[in-house]
Formats: sequence, C-alpha cells, structure tokens
Amino acid sequence: MSKAFTRESDAQDDDDDDIPLPPLPGNGKNYITPQGYARLRKELLDLIDNERPKVVEVVHWAASNGDRSENGDYIYGKKRLREIDRRIRFLTKRLEIAEITDPSVHHGTDQIFFGATVAYVDEGGLERVVTILGIDEADSAQGEVTWVSPIARTLLKARTGDALSLVTPAGVSEIEVLRIDYPRAPAPG
Repeated sequence: MSKAFTRESDAQDDDDDDIPLPPLPGNGKNYITPQGYARLRKELLDLIDNERPKVVEVVHWAASNGDRSENGDYIYGKKRLREIDRRIRFLTKRLEIAEITDPSVHHGTDQIFFGATVAYVDEGGLERVVTILGIDEADSAQGEVTWVSPIARTLLKARTGDALSLVTPAGVSEIEVLRIDYPRAPAPG
C-alpha cells in the first residue's frame, strides 16, 4: 500500500516526546546566567500565552470545515501544535533544573569562572575571545561556548598570563590567557 494512503497517527508522534535532554556533565548541574534564564522563560511564556492559543484556534477552525484527512490547515496545525508542546515540555524541564549563576559577582577578579569573557592567544599567534555560558544559552556564532566544552574546561580556574594545554582532535595546542572580563552588576534601583 502506498504511504500516501496511510494515516499518520498522533500516537506515532508522541513517541518523539521521549527524546532525552542533552546530557549534563557528571555533577548534573545546569548552570545558566540570569539573562539566559530570562530568555528561556520568556520563550516558554510566549509559547504558552501567544503561539499555542493561535495554533489551537486555527486547528479548531480547520476541524470545523469537515473532512480532516485532506485539510492542510488541520494537518499542519496539529503538527505545529505537537512541536510547540514538545518545546514547552523541554523548556519546562530545563528551567526546573537550571541553577542560576550570576557572573557579575566575579567582576574585577583575574580568575576564570562561569560567565567570564576570556581573550587568549594560540601557538600561531591568533587571538580569540570566548564567553563561557550555560548549555542552554551559548551561541557559538556569537563567540559563546558552553562551560562543559573542551576550551571552557581548559580555561576554568586559570588566571591572566597562564599558559595552558588545550586538547583538540588535531592534538595538544598551547594557549595563553590574555584578558578576563566579567559583566558589571546592574546598578541598584
């Protein structure tokens, strides 16, 4: 029988809901900055308060039009609803286990901790700048790395001027820490 004539059941898609969360390191911590936490929480609330109700309305309207088997609005809407629900569950679980860590408490120190922006130079003289952030908030396109990444694990606890050995797939590379910056604490008010 052609796949075009089979009905995709909702139960089939529910199997995808059991996709495991990205693994956390051995200690099970899910560090995140206050800004990262706020960003994830905002996304969750937007999905719950805005996007999901709009899609539910479209699905309800499409269902009232009759034959659902060939109704594109209904089929796409149900699929989008499952995607939204999956993302809501994911964000809820991540926010429940999040451990908010404010990097501004380290402002002015010369040791690298979570939330630091670090400038380092490699053996070839190439200077790079990375910010060490949480698993759920780091964006490599912005020069952000997760605190469990090889470069972050190498840099953590180091100080300005330290020479470190970075293990990469290409071998061991020597790097030197040039600068360490932390965000300033927000002004009270």
